[in-house]
Amino acid sequence: MKNQRRRRQVLLFPFPLQGHINPMLALASMLHSRGSPITIFHTHYNSGAIDRSSKHPSYRFIEIPNQVSNFRSSSQDNVLSLIRLLNDNCTEPFHRHLAQVLSDTDDDTPCLVLDMHWYKMNPVAKVLGVPTLVLRTGSAASLNGFIALPALYRKGILPSRAQVAEWEMEAAVEELPPLKVKDMIAVGNDREELLSFVALDAENARTSAGIIINTSDALESAELEKLRSDLSLPVFAVGPLHKFATRPEATNSSSLWPVQGRQDEDRMCMEWLDSQDPRSVLYVSFGSLASVDRSDFTEMAWGLANSGRPFLWVIRPGSVKGLLLDSALPDGLFGNGTAIRSGIAKIVEWAPQRDVLKHRAVGGFWTHCGWNSTLEALTEGVPVICTPFFSDQMGNTRYMADVWKVGVELRVPLERGRVEGAIRRMLTTGDGEAMRARAQELQRVLANANEEGGSSCQAADDLLSFLSSL
Repeated sequence: MKNQRRRRQVLLFPFPLQGHINPMLALASMLHSRGSPITIFHTHYNSGAIDRSSKHPSYRFIEIPNQVSNFRSSSQDNVLSLIRLLNDNCTEPFHRHLAQVLSDTDDDTPCLVLDMHWYKMNPVAKVLGVPTLVLRTGSAASLNGFIALPALYRKGILPSRAQVAEWEMEAAVEELPPLKVKDMIAVGNDREELLSFVALDAENARTSAGIIINTSDALESAELEKLRSDLSLPVFAVGPLHKFATRPEATNSSSLWPVQGRQDEDRMCMEWLDSQDPRSVLYVSFGSLASVDRSDFTEMAWGLANSGRPFLWVIRPGSVKGLLLDSALPDGLFGNGTAIRSGIAKIVEWAPQRDVLKHRAVGGFWTHCGWNSTLEALTEGVPVICTPFFSDQMGNTRYMADVWKVGVELRVPLERGRVEGAIRRMLTTGDGEAMRARAQELQRVLANANEEGGSSCQAADDLLSFLSSL
């Protein structure tokens, strides 16, 4: 039950990537609605968007300066470098600003919630005596995989990907059912860099007072049970967090967007959706970081056009490696009789994703299976075509396709015939209808979890009580 009495101040420090900012802002909204004063640290890396803090007039914002403002994180290829650079550059200024907050605070020592990627900030908080929890913005299953990854490599269960034959990639990882070798977390091409990063993130989780995770016991009960057993820490499954936000527009995709990649949302696409038949449109978006090779992009484009189905396609700057949109679209796609010319397609640089997924015209979602997009599809009852690229996206795909059975797996390299077949299966066959029915059932399950008496609502109340006890 929501409690409006004044509670302990909560400090939050989101990692400045959009898939991490939005869940933290939604968590802030949930905590604030239950009476907690909110202070949000943010890096100079995304300070160009802080004029949007007018969306959050009740929060206090504190900028953490750093020397990473010119870093370009336009794709998945340099994420680990960005995480390392930001941790290195923000440690000292974070220490200074956190100490200032403490000196200005007359009430109880505030609590701190860190994104799990801020692994160097937890020791700073400990030195200053600030109790700290970490927010894991991915699934419970992906965190289990994160924690297990070094041991799986040591045992030889996950050899270097360059050494793994195609048939070996299909082997089951018995320690983490239902995952296969090809589903395990992968970022970049440097295995040692990945393992170092995973170890630092996992240690950040282990040494915290507790873990907040953007999932639900209604969705991942077994995975959460394993996590609680392995870590022996309080784990608060308070997701889907975006459904707890009291002002959902304040956590939508443009909020606090890093200045290097900020795009205004293209709401003209909503008018286009209004003109389409119910459940006829495929929405296509690969998130804020994933990028495809030109060959895959070409096959995507022709597969979409050849399917004959209406599609709304988000092609943000950086979506195609090394190319701009005008030069990436294949020759002939705009010709007479093609999808774009005939009006069954809409291409935009950005879209208000949650509004799109709620729209009556949307019948399916072709996604990279980032966890935020996965949850947003599930909470709106929309089946998916899954094309994962890096990080936890492969594991999310396995759950969507094989466990929850609401998705079609379509991995790179792409081929236009396979693309067309997946689209037709999703939008025109009994298989697609069955996936839609299961997605709508999960929509109901997750909605119930967030209602009074549901598991996620109870976890939110438990989290508030825990923060007050620290």
